[in-house]
Amino acid sequence: MKIKRDTVLKVKEKMELMDFLSFHLQGKSKNNLKSLLTHGQITVDSQIVSQFNHVLAVDQTVEINWNKDRDVKKMQGVQILFEDDNIIVANKDAGVLSVSTGGRDEDTAYNKLKDHIKANNPTNKIFIVHRLDRNTSGVMMFAKTAEAQQLLQSDWKKYILSRKYSVLVEGKVENDKGTITSWLKENAAFVVYSSKTDNGGKKAITNYEVIKKTNNFTLLEASLETGRKNQIRVHMQDIKHPIVGDKKYGANGNPIKRLGLHARVLEFIHPITGKEYTFETQIPASFNKVFKRMRKR
Repeated sequence: MKIKRDTVLKVKEKMELMDFLSFHLQGKSKNNLKSLLTHGQITVDSQIVSQFNHVLAVDQTVEINWNKDRDVKKMQGVQILFEDDNIIVANKDAGVLSVSTGGRDEDTAYNKLKDHIKANNPTNKIFIVHRLDRNTSGVMMFAKTAEAQQLLQSDWKKYILSRKYSVLVEGKVENDKGTITSWLKENAAFVVYSSKTDNGGKKAITNYEVIKKTNNFTLLEASLETGRKNQIRVHMQDIKHPIVGDKKYGANGNPIKRLGLHARVLEFIHPITGKEYTFETQIPASFNKVFKRMRKR
């Protein structure tokens, strides 16, 4: 099989990555270019970048790896958004575990990304920084060095600037904005329950804003001031609007066939370089479909 040489391009003027690729690879459709990005075949100054709107700076080097292994099954459910020597940022699908619950060979985001970095060098390691529930999709970050992990975990609030979630809940939320504050504690059955007064649990604060609503559903954007287990799920139950599909915390139905919770934005300061990064993903299409159905009726 003939091996195609990598394409190396120099950035001459500031522009978004997709525009740059479209200009230099005129024989490729936008879908072709998006596929290259999705499969981690585009690097900027040797760092994998998969965001089409990533802004390039003058004199940076963009490289297209035409021969990268496209083992889609291996990485199914996890898409790399950014990678350098210290961290890796990925978008996890709903239904994929963040980390193992026991078995070493479980099909988790952690294991998929670990295999990915070890393919380049068997001595490479990956470290857990935070988690998303199995049925929550969205942006999450892992460390590739013990130093990066220690810095992030020892001073999470210093480095994490913003975490925003798309939340689809049952019913019509009357207040267009709000803040929910309570103390969360987990019982022996692994159910987190909430108290408006200090019950010995951990204080949790969730801010929310309505994006759109009908009598049956409301789409919210929630931002976290604290990162407690099941925090948004419990707080939505607190305001009598459980997350769609969240039977554990009071939901009645599941028209989208998944949990209506997506970690859409992660904004942070790189623990080693000090550079600020923002990674945004699309609101899942199924979250918007319930509103289209209502309009058709």
